[in-house]
Amino acid sequence: MATHGATITWQRGEDTFLDNRYSRAHLWRFDGGLEVPASSSPHVVRAPFSNPANVDPEEAYVAALSSCHMLWFLNLAALGGLRVDSYADAAEGAMAKYSDGKEWVATVILKPHVVFSGPKSPDEAAVEALHHNAHANCFLANSVRSTIETHGSWDYRGTA
Repeated sequence: MATHGATITWQRGEDTFLDNRYSRAHLWRFDGGLEVPASSSPHVVRAPFSNPANVDPEEAYVAALSSCHMLWFLNLAALGGLRVDSYADAAEGAMAKYSDGKEWVATVILKPHVVFSGPKSPDEAAVEALHHNAHANCFLANSVRSTIETHGSWDYRGTA
């Protein structure tokens, strides 16, 4: 089985730290060399101790689930002879609290808009089946307890 990794680094810098007034900005490094500036969410830790311009873990979680779903959707569409021209998802994650007060990402709503073209036109049932099968195959969706819903739309643009 494959393993996947990331290197996460943070430095205190000049901050005192013990007064809990320190920057939560940090860096994610991936094996391909990409570096992503990250931070706590400004919804959790107010600026300037978080950096709203950076990716926060909750956003990354939503993006990872959306990306995994999309990659499976595209694969399954191609295998089914359906040509996809574009796929755009404005995914959202909603926080909730357990009875003990701990927060979690309870629901992730994927809202993809898919544009198809080519000789084969899907119907509503075919698109729904693609989303269902993409969800069933997504490694990340199979790894989490958040509810993941898909509220997508699609267009068919003929044999362009």
